[in-house]
Amino acid sequence: MKAGVVASAILLCCIAPARAQDDVAAFYKGKQLRMIVGSAAGGGYDLFARIVARHIVHHIPGHPSLIVQNQPAAGGVVMTNQLYGQGPKDGTVIGVPINGLPTAPLLQSRTQFDPTRLNWLGSTNREAYVAFVWHTVPVAGIAELTAKEVVVGATTPGTTMVDFPLLVNDVLGFKFKVVRGYAGTPQINLAIERGEVQGMGGLGWASVKAQTPHWISEKKIKVLAQYGFKRYPELADVPTMLELTKSDADRQAMTMLFARTEYGRPYFLPPDVPAERVAALRRAFDATMKDQAFIAEAAKLQFEVDPLTGGQVQALVAQLAATPREVVVRVRTALEAPAPQ
Repeated sequence: MKAGVVASAILLCCIAPARAQDDVAAFYKGKQLRMIVGSAAGGGYDLFARIVARHIVHHIPGHPSLIVQNQPAAGGVVMTNQLYGQGPKDGTVIGVPINGLPTAPLLQSRTQFDPTRLNWLGSTNREAYVAFVWHTVPVAGIAELTAKEVVVGATTPGTTMVDFPLLVNDVLGFKFKVVRGYAGTPQINLAIERGEVQGMGGLGWASVKAQTPHWISEKKIKVLAQYGFKRYPELADVPTMLELTKSDADRQAMTMLFARTEYGRPYFLPPDVPAERVAALRRAFDATMKDQAFIAEAAKLQFEVDPLTGGQVQALVAQLAATPREVVVRVRTALEAPAPQ
């Protein structure tokens, strides 16, 4: 009798996941999903998201179609506010925010979401972020920025282009002058070539390689520093900002802000999506990251695939949410520096 009960329990354990999978496939069959990118078309987030979109549909049960849309207002905060509050919360819309989004509620007043309640699907890669200047700018190394001002282009607060240079200005005494308001990195790239600005204070190295590889091959830019927790192998001779700190308090402030380099390009679903659909889309995301066709297409644009699972991103976001208040206050104060006139 006991053996029969055990056998029945095992059978139920096998049947339940199969039924859930069938239900997910039935839900997604024939549907059109949306992937909303919280930054402008043509930028690094957008380019990478479109590659993900082309391949993830092959791994979602029911094989739905998927379109990519852009909603760059406020660095993706508006998009996330809307998905968090209004949905749809049925697993048909995937958010692709900038990587500053998980700490946005700590640092900005316009957020209306709890990042720990978002269902994180994963991240395509950890990423090196750099500060660089055009080759004609009379600056040879990052240390010179304690005495020399460098004008850098940026989009909106909450992005690495704004936040990273503002924090190192405060902590290390640098003189980045951050000019905000550009629509996206393609527009800033043109401004650099025209001489309107002298470089960028915090941009993903993958974006530089994807959008302006000739800048690297023709030595058109000078990389002054990088923002990761350790030196990126391709930039082994370029110092990290963390190496330049002089106190534990400085390191804490930088670690809080620069942690976003660890989950460089995250993807999420809003809260309250049925658990079986979250699990299915996480599996689809993980499978996409191992898909050789996806990896090959990413490589053509110089994008490196170094993924994190949804669970890993979820854990990192929870850690950031627990940042001590005094550290948050210091970073927030630095980021509220007035824009140059």
